[in-house]
Amino acid sequence: MTVAPFGDRLAAQFAAGRHLCAGIDPHAGLLDLWGLHDDAAGAERMGRDVVAAAAGVAACVKPQISFFERFGAAGFAALERVLADARAAGLLVIADAKRGDIGSTFAAYAEAWLSPGSPLESDALTVSPYMGVGMLDDADTAVREHGKGLFVLAATSNAEARPVQTAVRADGRTVAAAMVDEAEARNRAADARAAVGTTGVVLGATLRLADFGIDRHRAEGGPALPVLAPGFGHQGAQIEDAREIFGGLGRALLANESRSILSGGPGGIATRVEERAAKIAAALHNEKGLA
Repeated sequence: MTVAPFGDRLAAQFAAGRHLCAGIDPHAGLLDLWGLHDDAAGAERMGRDVVAAAAGVAACVKPQISFFERFGAAGFAALERVLADARAAGLLVIADAKRGDIGSTFAAYAEAWLSPGSPLESDALTVSPYMGVGMLDDADTAVREHGKGLFVLAATSNAEARPVQTAVRADGRTVAAAMVDEAEARNRAADARAAVGTTGVVLGATLRLADFGIDRHRAEGGPALPVLAPGFGHQGAQIEDAREIFGGLGRALLANESRSILSGGPGGIATRVEERAAKIAAALHNEKGLA
């Protein structure tokens, strides 16, 4: 069966007005707030409830893998059931695993997270590229043949990352800017006529991108670069400011929200997801928006 490229499936979500990426972060504090035990069963219950609320409303869900992984085999079994629910609901899934390695090791990560039929099969995977951006080549089979996507960490909000991401390379670009450029180059090489690329970047919405050497003013030609943007909602960034924050980099924006959705507990989660999705869509599709 031929699977459409991840970028095409993401473009279909944008065309339907869906830009919310609903985070699934079952950490101890939130599980307690939900009245759930801090165990694999609690993480599964939260995850499956978020999937049910997001289906047909959000563009995708993004489980934070560490919060399942900490429970060992039981946690992965719980995650598998959450992912199965998402696939059955037709939801795109971004596995927030931040994997990064070279050669056969990274190819094995791609096989685990991006291969059809894998219990952990997701539509896209977050990757940490600091073993070298060339490592992404080892996921090419999954990306090209299986219609999967990658989101490369470029500029993140944690303070300890800034010295690395703002370091200036021999070619005069910052590391963060080089990650953005590399992702765009990979998308052009894969299909210069695609509306949305299959390789995206993670850019924090609470950041001033110029501080990372990233130029917001991008040319319109070529596939739009998917941008997974944490920081909206609970962390303080306002979706109405998306144009100012991202400029031309925001043409294919996924606004990730976790705590603004989860911190209200299980009661009313469907309403919160609908409200946040509608607010994001209105901001990005109005006359001054990005889409």
